[in-house]
Amino acid sequence: MPLDSFAPSPEDLEQIGYKRIMDGKTKEGLKFLIKAAKGYEEVGKLMDAARTYKYVGVVLLDRIKNPERARPFLLKSAYLHLHLIEKEIEMPEINLTKLEGFCLSVLEIFTLLNDRKNLEKYTREFAVMYEELGNSYLDNDDIESAIVAYEAAHRYYKLIGDEDGIRATAERLTDLYGKLAEQYLENEQYAEAGDTFFRLGYFVKDLFDYDSHFIEILDTAGKNYEKASKEAYAEGNLDQTAERLLKAEYAYLLARNFSRAKLIGLNVSRMLYQLASSYRSGGNFEKVGEKLIQLAEALIGIGKIEEGLDVYKTALEESGGKLDYKVRIRTALLRYLAAKKKDASILEKVEQIEFYSKRADYLKALETAEKIINELELKEIENKLYSAEGIVTG
Repeated sequence: MPLDSFAPSPEDLEQIGYKRIMDGKTKEGLKFLIKAAKGYEEVGKLMDAARTYKYVGVVLLDRIKNPERARPFLLKSAYLHLHLIEKEIEMPEINLTKLEGFCLSVLEIFTLLNDRKNLEKYTREFAVMYEELGNSYLDNDDIESAIVAYEAAHRYYKLIGDEDGIRATAERLTDLYGKLAEQYLENEQYAEAGDTFFRLGYFVKDLFDYDSHFIEILDTAGKNYEKASKEAYAEGNLDQTAERLLKAEYAYLLARNFSRAKLIGLNVSRMLYQLASSYRSGGNFEKVGEKLIQLAEALIGIGKIEEGLDVYKTALEESGGKLDYKVRIRTALLRYLAAKKKDASILEKVEQIEFYSKRADYLKALETAEKIINELELKEIENKLYSAEGIVTG
């Protein structure tokens, strides 16, 4: 059946729908969005159709409070995403970023529907799919893609508590990151080596818990970050020097080398304070905010929580309340707590925050961080954070 050339396009219908919803005409807006989703399907724009059906379902669930009406639209979106996954897997070159987005959407929908059976079913299927992809990439010597795939498989195995899958993928990743770190060391790429050892620590932790193996790896990360900071200093790059020293501080903190972490933390704090002052004098206020949030992180890393949160408050004021700063300060606090308590379970939770942060989904990262702080019953820290953010609590 030929499309009516005078009829609104799915894109136009979608925009009209959003406008109606913003104007408070939710039901009318949803009608336009449903038409838009169907239009996208008709012209083969399945990603747009899946996205729009999902939005309709979420609005019906959250705003209209009608789970029964929401269900068919959410399921439609889930199955369109599953179709997109099948198509992507068949591509000669798989776009791992797109694939991950499709998988996450499927799991998010079954979580919204509280459909535990399908949630576990597809989480397991995705874990196996990614592990097989990792094996395939490894056979073709594509180490970078193999790491991405194995990390995804590892994460999904964790979600369903599959201990055999967790261990198998952790062992693979430990081996791959270890070889990668050796290459960086041979080439004297100390910043990259530091990042690799730091990441390696996550999977060593999964194999051995928060023990001497993990501590040794994180201590090695710290030493490499220190070497990298000296290179940056020799080049006159004070920003990079401070950033690498801040990474060293947290690597030593997690390695429970508290004396080294404190020494570096004090030094980098002074450096960051000077950099912030210099940028403020030069009118570069975006850089001021970045240096201040780094200073807040550095202070928290040496246990100066109150002082760190005072600086954090100023960083928010300087930056207009950047969302990623709120995520970073909570990550710093949780890392500090994990190191002090030698608690691997807190680091597990930090990984959840970092997963979303790396994808620049700061809203989800912040939501996850808030949930974790609440679960850990860190009421005092929560109140101090809210105070710094200008939020009044009862």
